[in-house]
Amino acid sequence: MSADSKESKATGTGAVLGGVAGGVTGGMAAGAAIGGMTGPVGAAVGAAVGAVAGALAGKGVAKADPVVENQYWRDNYSSRPYVQPGSSYDDYGPAYTHGVSAYERYPNRSFDEVEPELSKDWGTTRGSSKLEWDHAKHASRDAWQRLSDRVERAVPGDSDRDGR
Repeated sequence: MSADSKESKATGTGAVLGGVAGGVTGGMAAGAAIGGMTGPVGAAVGAAVGAVAGALAGKGVAKADPVVENQYWRDNYSSRPYVQPGSSYDDYGPAYTHGVSAYERYPNRSFDEVEPELSKDWGTTRGSSKLEWDHAKHASRDAWQRLSDRVERAVPGDSDRDGR
Protein backbone atom coordinates (compact mmCIF):
# COMPACT_ATOMS: atom_id res chain seq x y z
CA MET A 1 0.00 0.00 0.00
CA SER A 2 1.52 3.33 -1.01
CA ALA A 3 1.77 6.30 1.34
CA ASP A 4 -0.71 8.14 -0.93
CA SER A 5 -3.37 5.45 -0.56
CA LYS A 6 -3.20 5.21 3.23
CA GLU A 7 -5.95 6.98 5.12
CA SER A 8 -4.67 9.65 7.45
CA LYS A 9 -6.38 9.99 10.79
CA ALA A 10 -5.26 12.30 13.58
CA THR A 11 -5.62 10.60 16.96
CA GLY A 12 -4.02 10.46 20.38
CA THR A 13 -1.77 12.90 22.16
CA GLY A 14 -0.23 14.31 18.97
CA ALA A 15 -3.61 15.23 17.59
CA VAL A 16 -4.70 16.77 20.88
CA LEU A 17 -1.53 18.82 21.21
CA GLY A 18 -1.80 19.88 17.56
CA GLY A 19 -5.34 21.03 18.26
CA VAL A 20 -4.15 22.95 21.30
CA ALA A 21 -1.44 24.70 19.31
CA GLY A 22 -3.91 25.53 16.55
CA GLY A 23 -6.50 26.80 19.02
CA VAL A 24 -4.05 29.01 20.88
CA THR A 25 -2.55 30.33 17.64
CA GLY A 26 -6.01 31.02 16.23
CA GLY A 27 -7.03 32.82 19.42
CA MET A 28 -3.88 34.93 19.30
CA ALA A 29 -4.44 35.80 15.65
CA ALA A 30 -8.05 36.77 16.32
CA GLY A 31 -6.95 38.86 19.27
CA ALA A 32 -4.29 40.61 17.23
CA ALA A 33 -6.76 41.35 14.44
CA ILE A 34 -9.31 42.78 16.85
CA GLY A 35 -6.63 44.75 18.68
CA GLY A 36 -5.20 46.17 15.44
CA MET A 37 -8.60 47.36 14.33
CA THR A 38 -9.83 49.11 17.44
CA GLY A 39 -6.85 50.22 19.51
CA PRO A 40 -6.48 49.58 23.26
CA VAL A 41 -10.07 48.41 23.74
CA GLY A 42 -9.67 45.96 20.87
CA ALA A 43 -6.39 44.75 22.34
CA ALA A 44 -8.13 43.98 25.64
CA VAL A 45 -10.94 42.16 23.83
CA GLY A 46 -8.36 40.32 21.75
CA ALA A 47 -6.49 39.24 24.87
CA ALA A 48 -9.74 37.91 26.32
CA VAL A 49 -10.48 35.98 23.11
CA GLY A 50 -6.98 34.50 23.18
CA ALA A 51 -7.33 33.54 26.85
CA VAL A 52 -10.67 31.83 26.25
CA ALA A 53 -9.27 29.93 23.26
CA GLY A 54 -6.26 28.84 25.32
CA ALA A 55 -8.43 27.74 28.24
CA LEU A 56 -10.69 25.71 25.98
CA ALA A 57 -7.69 24.11 24.33
CA GLY A 58 -6.21 23.24 27.73
CA LYS A 59 -9.48 21.65 28.77
CA GLY A 60 -9.36 19.49 25.67
CA VAL A 61 -5.91 18.21 26.62
CA ALA A 62 -7.26 16.97 29.97
CA LYS A 63 -9.69 14.66 28.17
CA ALA A 64 -8.06 11.29 27.78
CA ASP A 65 -8.71 8.82 25.01
CA PRO A 66 -9.47 5.62 26.96
CA VAL A 67 -8.25 3.39 24.12
CA VAL A 68 -4.92 5.23 23.89
CA GLU A 69 -4.44 5.23 27.67
CA ASN A 70 -5.31 1.55 27.97
CA GLN A 71 -2.82 0.63 25.22
CA TYR A 72 -0.10 2.82 26.72
CA TRP A 73 -0.43 1.20 30.14
CA ARG A 74 -0.79 -2.31 28.69
CA ASP A 75 2.52 -1.76 26.86
CA ASN A 76 4.31 -0.12 29.79
CA TYR A 77 2.89 -1.40 33.10
CA SER A 78 5.45 -4.17 33.55
CA SER A 79 8.33 -1.66 33.68
CA ARG A 80 6.83 0.31 36.56
CA PRO A 81 8.60 -0.04 39.93
CA TYR A 82 5.41 -0.74 41.92
CA VAL A 83 4.33 -3.74 39.84
CA GLN A 84 4.47 -6.89 41.94
CA PRO A 85 6.15 -9.98 40.45
CA GLY A 86 3.62 -12.40 39.00
CA SER A 87 0.95 -9.71 38.53
CA SER A 88 -0.79 -9.24 35.21
CA TYR A 89 -2.17 -6.24 33.40
CA ASP A 90 -5.62 -7.43 34.43
CA ASP A 91 -4.67 -6.53 38.01
CA TYR A 92 -3.32 -3.06 37.16
CA GLY A 93 -5.55 -2.02 34.25
CA PRO A 94 -8.53 -1.05 36.44
CA ALA A 95 -6.23 1.04 38.66
CA TYR A 96 -4.92 2.96 35.63
CA THR A 97 -8.49 3.51 34.43
CA HIS A 98 -9.43 4.67 37.93
CA GLY A 99 -6.62 7.26 37.85
CA VAL A 100 -7.53 8.52 34.38
CA SER A 101 -11.21 8.95 35.19
CA ALA A 102 -10.37 10.59 38.53
CA TYR A 103 -8.11 13.14 36.82
CA GLU A 104 -10.91 14.03 34.46
CA ARG A 105 -13.39 14.38 37.36
CA TYR A 106 -11.02 16.47 39.53
CA PRO A 107 -8.78 18.38 37.08
CA ASN A 108 -8.00 21.24 39.46
CA ARG A 109 -7.06 19.14 42.48
CA SER A 110 -3.99 17.12 43.34
CA PHE A 111 -3.95 13.35 43.57
CA ASP A 112 -3.16 13.59 47.28
CA GLU A 113 -6.28 15.73 47.83
CA VAL A 114 -8.60 13.21 46.20
CA GLU A 115 -6.84 9.99 47.20
CA PRO A 116 -9.18 9.33 50.18
CA GLU A 117 -12.18 9.51 47.81
CA LEU A 118 -10.45 7.29 45.26
CA SER A 119 -9.70 4.77 47.99
CA LYS A 120 -13.40 4.57 48.86
CA ASP A 121 -14.37 4.21 45.18
CA TRP A 122 -11.82 1.46 44.47
CA GLY A 123 -14.09 -1.28 45.77
CA THR A 124 -16.67 -0.53 43.07
CA THR A 125 -14.28 0.23 40.18
CA ARG A 126 -11.67 -2.50 40.66
CA GLY A 127 -13.52 -5.12 38.64
CA SER A 128 -11.57 -8.37 38.82
CA SER A 129 -8.32 -6.74 39.98
CA LYS A 130 -6.70 -8.61 42.85
CA LEU A 131 -4.99 -5.45 44.11
CA GLU A 132 -5.96 -3.81 47.35
CA TRP A 133 -5.92 0.00 47.29
CA ASP A 134 -2.51 0.17 49.01
CA HIS A 135 -1.01 -1.30 45.82
CA ALA A 136 -3.53 -0.03 43.25
CA LYS A 137 -3.07 3.61 44.26
CA HIS A 138 0.44 3.67 42.77
CA ALA A 139 -0.91 2.78 39.33
CA SER A 140 -3.78 5.26 39.71
CA ARG A 141 -1.32 8.00 40.67
CA ASP A 142 0.87 7.08 37.70
CA ALA A 143 -2.05 7.41 35.26
CA TRP A 144 -3.11 10.68 36.93
CA GLN A 145 0.42 12.06 36.64
CA ARG A 146 0.68 11.10 32.96
CA LEU A 147 -2.40 13.23 32.18
CA SER A 148 -1.29 16.06 34.44
CA ASP A 149 2.11 16.18 32.75
CA ARG A 150 0.44 16.28 29.32
CA VAL A 151 -1.66 19.27 30.34
CA GLU A 152 1.31 21.11 31.84
CA ARG A 153 3.38 20.59 28.67
CA ALA A 154 0.57 22.02 26.53
CA VAL A 155 -0.60 24.82 28.82
CA PRO A 156 2.06 26.53 30.95
CA GLY A 157 1.56 26.47 34.71
CA ASP A 158 1.40 24.06 37.58
CA SER A 159 -2.13 22.76 37.14
CA ASP A 160 -1.75 20.01 39.73
CA ARG A 161 0.31 22.12 42.12
CA ASP A 162 3.07 19.51 42.32
CA GLY A 163 5.89 22.03 41.87
CA ARG A 164 6.80 20.79 38.37
